[in-house]
Amino acid sequence: MFTGIIESVGSVAAVTEGPSGRTLAIAAPFAGELVPGQSVAVDGACLTVLTLNDGTFSVQVGASTLARTVAARYGVGAAVNLERALKVGDRLDGHLVQGHVDGLATFLGARARGETRFLDFALPDDVFATTILHGSIALNGVSLTVNGLHGGGRCEVAIIPYTWEHTNFHALGPGDPVNVEGDLIGRYVRRVVENGRALPGREGRVHAS
Repeated sequence: MFTGIIESVGSVAAVTEGPSGRTLAIAAPFAGELVPGQSVAVDGACLTVLTLNDGTFSVQVGASTLARTVAARYGVGAAVNLERALKVGDRLDGHLVQGHVDGLATFLGARARGETRFLDFALPDDVFATTILHGSIALNGVSLTVNGLHGGGRCEVAIIPYTWEHTNFHALGPGDPVNVEGDLIGRYVRRVVENGRALPGREGRVHAS
């Protein structure tokens, strides 16, 4: 479990293709503090640390993850948002992020208003359906508040200078894909509604209050 508060922006140091996916070596300031088996969110995708080597850690990205995340596009030097797993008892400064990416959103562009930047993304249909105004969303692993929802599945978020400078958002260009994870509660509510399943004690019906 993660919070969507990025610890650092790392970089891809090496990419190795294999029969079961890709192995990435990622340079990170906290690499020396990791141990094999720990989880790290790489652009919001929960990946397992395999090995450590001189300021880098390696992770394996399987076919399923490659198909639904930006990891298939990484080349050497790519900037990646990094966050280690939440410790029990830590402050939850963002929102609950599982690191289970729903799919790819598309960056549409940014505009500045004073020191704030407003970024627009086109969301996948299933994510847009469970996204609410002023709710939470994770884009490339960053916990953000939904500032606006518009036709065509467009979502607007507002970025303060600190977030712009300490994430890889400033490297995005129009049309670039980003990992998106929708709101955790919205996922479960949609599942219950779609299946028409009753909550315990509701006699087979879903009630709205």
